[in-house]
Amino acid sequence: MKNIPAAAPRIGFDRFIPLDWATCALKVRGGAADPQAIDALLEAAGLGIPSRTKTRSILNGLWLDPRAELIGFAQRGFGVWQEFPTVPIPALCWGMAIAAYPFFGKVAELVGRLTAIQGDCTAAEIHRRLAETYGEGEVTRRAANRVIQTQASWGTCERVDKGRRVIRNPSTAITNEALIAWLIEAAIRCTGRAISVSGLASAAVLYPFRLDHSLTLVVSRSPVLELRSEGSGSPLVMLRWVDHDSSEH
Repeated sequence: MKNIPAAAPRIGFDRFIPLDWATCALKVRGGAADPQAIDALLEAAGLGIPSRTKTRSILNGLWLDPRAELIGFAQRGFGVWQEFPTVPIPALCWGMAIAAYPFFGKVAELVGRLTAIQGDCTAAEIHRRLAETYGEGEVTRRAANRVIQTQASWGTCERVDKGRRVIRNPSTAITNEALIAWLIEAAIRCTGRAISVSGLASAAVLYPFRLDHSLTLVVSRSPVLELRSEGSGSPLVMLRWVDHDSSEH
């Protein structure tokens, strides 16, 4: 067994978060639901106090109380849903999850990459690649399984063969320009680097979604994103700024 690296990053997302819990957190953030609705859901699920506390912490990071540099991003996401209430909520929760939790984003990237050709992969493949960054061990394995279970609850994949295989579901077409721009921002925040326009369409971390629009046009119209040409390759998409607090720019 390999030793866990001394500087292994924190996992952060290690609970199963059904879609209705994440949706409720989104609504609470925008004042469309009572904050006590979250507690009611967790209590109805029969979670013990320690598990409830950890689950609530993840929901805080998603929508209820994101860290300072993600407050503006979260508010923009809620604004998209407020203005366009028919956009798919799983896409909003997905964008927030990959931006807020690197571990969730890494699992998403691996599922997207490993299922790109044949449409499925084994959970063991995901675990092996996660161990390179987060170390081997039951903690990493259990957290990965809960993230995959969460992604399945959000309709992006299926777990079969008692969870030993993961099958990618057909991608959801995203046609709303505001949501596309926000998902692009989420992907950049997740990866921590600029992404080429040509790479966005096949970005593994966004595997559940098909960005059905001219991405160059979307980026050019966004107040948050910008294009930068470097050489003869595809232009790079990056953020115009990085939020450090809750102020809107």
